[in-house]
Amino acid sequence: MPIVGGLGIHRKQITFDYLDTATGEVGRGQIAPADRAHLRAWLARFAGRDDAAFALEGCTGWRYVAEELAAAGVAAHVAEPAGTAFARGRKRHAKTDRTGSRHLRVLLEQGRLPECWIPPAQILECRALLEAYHDLRREHTAWIERIHAVFFHQGAPRLGEGALRTDRGLAALREAAAVHLSPAGQLQVATALDMLAAVEARMEVLRQQLLHAARHLAGARALQARLYGVGPLAGLAMTCWPGGAGRFSSARKAVRFAGLDVTVYSSDGKRSPGHLSRQGPEILRWVAYEAGKTHGRAPAPGHDYYAAVKDRTDGKIAALSQARKLIRQACHILAEPGDDALTAARARTRSSR
Repeated sequence: MPIVGGLGIHRKQITFDYLDTATGEVGRGQIAPADRAHLRAWLARFAGRDDAAFALEGCTGWRYVAEELAAAGVAAHVAEPAGTAFARGRKRHAKTDRTGSRHLRVLLEQGRLPECWIPPAQILECRALLEAYHDLRREHTAWIERIHAVFFHQGAPRLGEGALRTDRGLAALREAAAVHLSPAGQLQVATALDMLAAVEARMEVLRQQLLHAARHLAGARALQARLYGVGPLAGLAMTCWPGGAGRFSSARKAVRFAGLDVTVYSSDGKRSPGHLSRQGPEILRWVAYEAGKTHGRAPAPGHDYYAAVKDRTDGKIAALSQARKLIRQACHILAEPGDDALTAARARTRSSR
């Protein structure tokens, strides 16, 4: 690895710091603006060489930088941000773009870089679709809460839980708004209903794409077949993030990656015990939690455990406990095929009669 370097990714520029270990030459500077075209032009200086490697943090923008590095024949090493900060040690001076890129270069040169897994292109696409779907679901819930808030704020009768689920319920909601709300309140509700319709239309398009992807991904189909409560979306998310050969040395680390592990609190009385780390893909925690809630049903294989935890604490803690179990089980199931879990599933053959 004669050329080793670090790249600090920012919205306006990319800061670079690299060392030619053969000649001792050091290169420092910035690539501005930070886009594919300018990065590709800068990487042209390494054309024809297969001995260059650069480290970059796994923050926003790492995808296109890693893709351009790979296209230029330069090895890309994505660093885990928290691990990179921990390797820096105690702060003795302010962190700058220049020191950040140099720190990445030094870690890579010394073999101490806390590397992240770089998923295949199709997995990155599925992740993007899942994140978009999750964002729309949160936006959908927010608009529903705004409608209920407007009714409560103006003292209107409380809406039923299914007021927004059927055409009859929507018609009744509009009638109630016309009777009990001020003109501004009616406008608020009408705007919220229009936004809900637009969000639901886009959600349905994304949902169909995600269902298609889940049907054609080997790992997602395996999880659906072997884990109770794991549907197409949950199976797809559990494959796209924890999947891959050698991702985790233990299932416990997969739970920690999902942000479902309980953090250690050092200051008594400062925070209630049982605080989740929430350091990881939010959508992975969401699908695991929703799948864990299904074990509250009597036919579920984990119902006895769920009921015992619920009686001792509450239903939320029981669902979280089941979510951790599902992540661990998914980690073991996906470890069997390894990288084959990220490939296209084999078509089912119908037996001839």
